[in-house]
Amino acid sequence: MTQLENFQVCDRDLSDETLSRYLAATAIAVDTETMGLIPQRDRLCLVQLCDPSGFVTAIRIERGQKEAPKLKQLMEAKTILKVFHYARFDVAQLRYHFGIETQPIFCTKIASKLARTYTSSHGLKSLVQELEGIELDKTSQSSDWGNSANLSVAQLSYAANDVRYLIPAKEKLITMLQREERWQLAEQCFNCIPVFVSLDLEQYKDIFEH
Repeated sequence: MTQLENFQVCDRDLSDETLSRYLAATAIAVDTETMGLIPQRDRLCLVQLCDPSGFVTAIRIERGQKEAPKLKQLMEAKTILKVFHYARFDVAQLRYHFGIETQPIFCTKIASKLARTYTSSHGLKSLVQELEGIELDKTSQSSDWGNSANLSVAQLSYAANDVRYLIPAKEKLITMLQREERWQLAEQCFNCIPVFVSLDLEQYKDIFEH
């Protein structure tokens, strides 16, 4: 395990100490890095987590790894809100590769689309720019995450920033949703995410269309 200031890299799973730390949180920001967009073809390479204090952990996933029991315990803990940007993708990755049934879920992309109807820009970079006043560097977004033992400083920095601002953004989005009387609708959408994940993994498309 490599320890940096307010950031650490773990191999295969969380340590007992880090698991205990995150289990004490009310919310955890989560993101994943993969070799592509299709879980059945493209492997999971990295899982990033961040607590409300800004402590980030990046878990390097080995090729062929089938389980991460401490990560599973955390992601299935019902008292801890899991905050994603486009949860549908990451929840599918965690379920397909590790059998994790993530709950409960908050998706900042869905929240943004419901609250920020004055814009069509709902990517993480645009969201963090507006709500947190920080410009994210996304140059490492499309890069080789498969060589996880030798990730560059730029890749690790990118991975950390993808979770570092999600919890503060969540709080601002909740305020907006409540003000515009759309919070209940947002909660209903979050509760539907596991169903959409099931459809995605079975490769169903547009079943709600006419």
